[in-house]
Amino acid sequence: MSEKNKKSKIIVILGPTASGKSDIAVALALRLRSRQAKKFGIAGTEIISADSRQVYKGLDIGTGKITKKEMKGVPHYLLDVVSFKRRFTASDFKKLAEKKIEEIVKRGNLPIICGGTGFYIDALFGEKQIPEVPPNEKLREKLEKYSTEKLFEILKKLDPERSVAIDRYNPRRLVRAIEICKALGKVPSLESRSRNLESSRYEVLKLGIKVSNEELRERINKRIEKWFKMGILREVKNLHKKGLSWKRMGEIGLEYKLIAEYMSKAAFDTVQLKKKMSEKTWQYAKRQITWFKGDKNIVWIEPKISLVEKEVKKF
Repeated sequence: MSEKNKKSKIIVILGPTASGKSDIAVALALRLRSRQAKKFGIAGTEIISADSRQVYKGLDIGTGKITKKEMKGVPHYLLDVVSFKRRFTASDFKKLAEKKIEEIVKRGNLPIICGGTGFYIDALFGEKQIPEVPPNEKLREKLEKYSTEKLFEILKKLDPERSVAIDRYNPRRLVRAIEICKALGKVPSLESRSRNLESSRYEVLKLGIKVSNEELRERINKRIEKWFKMGILREVKNLHKKGLSWKRMGEIGLEYKLIAEYMSKAAFDTVQLKKKMSEKTWQYAKRQITWFKGDKNIVWIEPKISLVEKEVKKF
């Protein structure tokens, strides 16, 4: 392959929520700096977030958004991209991510994609078709009257494959998936991911962060406790004061949906809230794992920087 047609290398750090992806991505970026970087023929590294909720400004604690301190000087992108009043799609992510990748490569640096939104990652590398289905306002108006449980049951009957990985507590995504199913028969299936990677303009190494179920549950519980100490309830109150409705909060993500229910109805106390958040987050993590298991290109690895670096060197 000529130098002109040589594919740009990209590393993807993915895995379920609370698995430690961000820490590993930063540690790897730091390892691949200076003398190490020269060995690999790169000037340095920069990180692009692949998280469907961290794109929103102001949603920090409840999305597990990495802090400036935790970044340790490594540039991060696609965080705080849009107002929570706007809707951000996989198509939006693909466009912005491709632009950032191009900029990073031009600087002679290596892009590292880090996140747990599998649909975004698949869309970026052409492994998932993004259907161009226009909004069906009449159908949306009808579906928005249903509970999330009812919406999930409808989607499950229409498209069992999509129902496996979707956030079943996110009514906006459920409505959109049903809308696509009604228009196309089903959400377009994942094609052969290996075939698409071969035809991609990038040379990609996907590293999946693998932890045991017991450890993952423990990580989830510890993170929820940390969030409460950091002031997640205060964050949600402030967001609501700034115009984020309880309904919109429920559309954005699981943790915010549960806290919105707690604050708007006071349906359960803080102990119950934490317990419910832990259980629902664990269920979400399992769905993420199911989605990623469908990708045979992923190299699963323990969250140890030495093991990660070893795979990167081979790549």
